[in-house]
Amino acid sequence: MKLRLWLVMCCSTAIAFGAYADIYKRVDEDGHVTYSSTPIKGAKKLHLEPLPTMAPPPKPSRASEDFPRVNSETQTRRDDTRRKILEDELATEQKALDEARLKLKEGRENPEVYKTQSGETFRNVPKYEEKVNALQEEVTAHEKNVEALKTELSNLK
Repeated sequence: MKLRLWLVMCCSTAIAFGAYADIYKRVDEDGHVTYSSTPIKGAKKLHLEPLPTMAPPPKPSRASEDFPRVNSETQTRRDDTRRKILEDELATEQKALDEARLKLKEGRENPEVYKTQSGETFRNVPKYEEKVNALQEEVTAHEKNVEALKTELSNLK
């Protein structure tokens, strides 16, 4: 048993000595630099300072982990308030969507016209298309808002 322990200690010591090695640097006549752990003819031994080490960063305190905690009753009230606000916004946005759709329908039914000095009436197609496109963009924006609000409400617990 003592022999095994002595053998393990000798191996450990040999490994530890092998881990530390002197470093030699040689520069030849062409300027090529060679580093080695064994002495080379014309090489100089380098004396290197040990590498600096840093302490690990401090662990965060428990107070910062528990900071945003509130009791369940307070959280339930907050959730209910949020749901009510979102439902009110959804109702308002739905009403605005209905009004925008009505304006779009009226805009499509009433083409833009202009009269000449002689009294002739002509359709102003570019102005009509500009008006209808603007009304359609308004409807699309309200539809997207309604969809986003419905998604937000469905994500509530």
